[in-house]
Amino acid sequence: MSWWRNASIYQVYLRSFADGNGDGIGDLAGLRAKLQHIANLGFDAIWLNPWYPSPLADGGYDVADYRDVEPVFGSLADAEKLIADAHGLGIRIIIDLVPNHCSDQHPWFRDGLWDRFHVRDGEEIPNDWQSRFGGPAWSKLPDGRWYLHLYAAEQPDFNWENPAVESEFEDILRFWLDRGVDGFRIDVADGLVKDFSKPDADLPYSDQDGVHEIYRKWRKIVGEYDGERILVGEMWLPDPVRFARYLRQDEMHSAFNFDFLCCPWNAQELRSVVDSTLAAHEPVGAPPTWVLSNHDVTRHVTRYGREKTGFSFADRQHGAPTDFEIGTRRARAAIMLTAALPGGVYVYQGEELGLWEVEDLPDELREDPVWHRSGFTDRGRDGCRVPLPWSAEDGPSWLPRPENWQDFSVEAQTGDPESMLELYRRVFARRRAIDGELEWLDLGPDVLAFTRGSHTCVVNLSNAPIDLPGLPALTSVPLVNGQLPADAAAWLG
Repeated sequence: MSWWRNASIYQVYLRSFADGNGDGIGDLAGLRAKLQHIANLGFDAIWLNPWYPSPLADGGYDVADYRDVEPVFGSLADAEKLIADAHGLGIRIIIDLVPNHCSDQHPWFRDGLWDRFHVRDGEEIPNDWQSRFGGPAWSKLPDGRWYLHLYAAEQPDFNWENPAVESEFEDILRFWLDRGVDGFRIDVADGLVKDFSKPDADLPYSDQDGVHEIYRKWRKIVGEYDGERILVGEMWLPDPVRFARYLRQDEMHSAFNFDFLCCPWNAQELRSVVDSTLAAHEPVGAPPTWVLSNHDVTRHVTRYGREKTGFSFADRQHGAPTDFEIGTRRARAAIMLTAALPGGVYVYQGEELGLWEVEDLPDELREDPVWHRSGFTDRGRDGCRVPLPWSAEDGPSWLPRPENWQDFSVEAQTGDPESMLELYRRVFARRRAIDGELEWLDLGPDVLAFTRGSHTCVVNLSNAPIDLPGLPALTSVPLVNGQLPADAAAWLG
């Protein structure tokens, strides 16, 4: 089986992962020093958020140079050493590619090559399109013309109708493939083609048919390289049939499954999402992926401890009452559910430590453009990007860590059999042996239970203990009188 069809992939937000030089900012030296941590967890690959030179108007998704590394993180030579070191441990490297937009400090924009962007004349704003970070999607150039930015004003959208843009990105793909990267996570993969004849309400900048030809060409390029290099799409699409079109055999290899991430902690809703996900992927023969958190969303320890346990960008529930004991308990069960499902799984750095959303950051330290463009009403994503705790000797960090995170550090949790870290190590060590089609078992309306070959997964989402249909090999919390407690999971077989 191809490695990517059931891969366990660890997401590294480089700026907040590990600091190698003591300046408070994560970097490539820090990641290289901590690769063994990821290897010990049992992961097959690392996905890195953008490491390119950037003014950091949007956490690195405003790229100024697609063929180099941000000096704060290190150098291109450091990136090549990281790839070699990771490969030496059997870990593949997937890097973020941002083809929808760049930085306003990109040479094309600075040099006024306007045909490579969406630029319009006129006194009036060109249309009613809105930025996904709030406010109009158009800003003025110094000469009075307008340019499109679906995100921050510092992130002008590329004009993919210009062959120069298409050629540039094909060359960028080859640049990094030649340096040994194993794949690309494609940011805003649905957004490259726009239809300016439609209003904002029709989402004319999302999922236009013409985008698929771009990925067919990219699939041919990655197919020229050995080692099964891959394309992974990021698309927040409501229609599962439209979503699956990106995963046809000549387009992307896989894509993020955000319905699962957004789903509340409810047995029937989770089962429905699993069923619909498997059904959408089956006709195109692509593996699903499962993810609980990432750098854009509220950490799931926090989400699962609230009355409303789902996630929505429209309501991040900042400051909502949270029971962290329940949230942690559910998070322990959730990773056992996620890792048992067929397909690939992504883990965001810090999940393995049981970290929660840091919601009390000082406002003056917040950097997310969502905070600024919302008129300081949406606190944005900084709370899930606070640097990881490694030990009691951790130095400064660009966002302050909560004091009690020392108790959740890698050092503090290593060797503690009841810790989240050791649970993750046990889960991913066993995950490699799980195989087969998913078949549901009926253990009651508030229990998720299924088999995959000789493996059985049971997740108790009810409010009372339940009997298990066999002896467990692994549980998220200890059994009580031989029963699986509420908000707990067990693997049998």
